Order: sequence, then structure tokens, then C-alpha cells
Amino acid sequence: MDDPSLRDLRAFVAVVDHATFTDAAIELGVSQASVSRAVARLESSLGVPLLRRTSRSVSLTPAGRTSLVHARAVLDEVDLLRRSLREPATTMRLGYAWAALGRHTAVVQQRWRQEQPDTQLELVHSWSATSGLVDGLVDVAIVRTEVTDPRIESSVVGFENRYLAISSDDPLAQRRFVRLGDLDGRVVAVDPRTGSTRQPLLDVATSTLDVRGVEEWLNVIASGRAVGITAEATKWVHARPGVAYRPVRDADPVAVRLVWWQDSPPPGRAALLQILREAYAR
Repeated sequence: MDDPSLRDLRAFVAVVDHATFTDAAIELGVSQASVSRAVARLESSLGVPLLRRTSRSVSLTPAGRTSLVHARAVLDEVDLLRRSLREPATTMRLGYAWAALGRHTAVVQQRWRQEQPDTQLELVHSWSATSGLVDGLVDVAIVRTEVTDPRIESSVVGFENRYLAISSDDPLAQRRFVRLGDLDGRVVAVDPRTGSTRQPLLDVATSTLDVRGVEEWLNVIASGRAVGITAEATKWVHARPGVAYRPVRDADPVAVRLVWWQDSPPPGRAALLQILREAYAR
């Protein structure tokens, strides 16, 4: 069975966006038959029907709805890659996977613009363990876990306190702070790919619930299905109705690291390191 191609994914998304094969073909600049074949190939590759077709309309099957989310994500990543390759050398791409620099984000951007007026600092979101560095999407990246890849060099720029994220109607939300022992018997939502919650923090939990990215993490917490342990930056960047953040008094702080390829540190790395350290020092 062949893997789905980008052409087939684009045809599928275009049909959904335009609700007809004819209009999708016009947007893509191909024939209607070509679009039909592309969608059929994708369905064959995935082994499930994605669309319900009638003489008057096209609608998504349950599998189609799930596939559409991932198809859009794949195409967005490819478009981001193409744009990154077209960017001039006067751009420093800073990757992040979770909450950028929290409350320091705007300060760092403003200082960079003042001190490095000839180079643009572009923040790039990437759902990967190295925040897009190994994927080739960025020049440097912010991570909140230890990177063990020997090809990658890192430097700690600061520390952030840990916070508990809970449903706003949870009894713990009435407290000013919590302790790790308060999580005994709780389900903790964890993003195993990019999250900063690792053992031994999870020793107090009854079980964990794996999630993909901050949006899914916030959704399961707001619904009361789980709680979350996170770095302070999340509180500043991802305020959400129905979710409360409370400091965890006895949890070790999170080290915030800047990472880059050891054999090819980008120009401007030293200047960015200084700005980041000074921002966290305040």
C-alpha cells in the first residue's frame, strides 16, 4: 500500500473546502477527473472512505473528518518548509513547541528589533521534541526538556516555576497554591513529545493521559478529564476560560534552553542568548 501523496492530500482538502469536485479542479488547475482519481487514491491508501458523494453534494465521513485535520496539518508544514527555504539570510527563525517565551516573548522581540534592526526574529511553532530544529524548520529553538542528541548544543537561558492547570470548577482552583501531594489519585495529561512533565513528577499521579499539543491538553483539562503540570510560560500564553493555573510550591523549576546545531551555530546566536538571559534575569 502506497503512502498518501501531497498531491492527493491537496485534492482532498480542496474538495472539502469547495464542496464540489468541479470547483476543486478549478482551484488546482487540473481536470475534474484528475481530482476524482486523487481522492480515490487517497481513500485506497488509507483504506477507508473519506467522502460521501451524491449527485448534488459532497460530505465527510467520520474517517474523513479525522483525516482532514491531519491533512491540513501536513500541508501547512510543507508550506512552512517552502517559505523557510525562501526566507533571506536576514531572518533568524526561533522555534518553539509549547508557549514560546511566555511573558518574556514581547520583550525579547522588541529588544531584538532595537539591537538587530537588519535581521528579523521570526517565531515558528513546531510540534516536535526539538521545536523544529531537527526538522530543519528553524535556526535555533526554545525547549523545556533536556536534549541528549550529541549534534545539538544547548544553553540554559532561565528558569520557570511549575504550575498546575485544572478545571476552574475543581476544588483545587480555590487555593492560592498546591503541592505535588495534592495530585494523588489524579489523572495527569501529558504530551510525551513536547511537554515538560516527566518522571518523577508523575509518580504522584494515578495514571496519565497522552495528548497531542497544547490545544488538546487544554481541552481535556477544561473538561475535567485530567489535570496538567506545566511551565509558567503556559499560564501567560494559553489563558483559557474554564482552566485555572495554580503554582506548585514543591516542584522543581523548569530549565528553559536555547538549542542549535553544534557544527553550524547561526549568526546572531550570541546576541539572542544575551537578550534571553537578561529577560529571564529580570
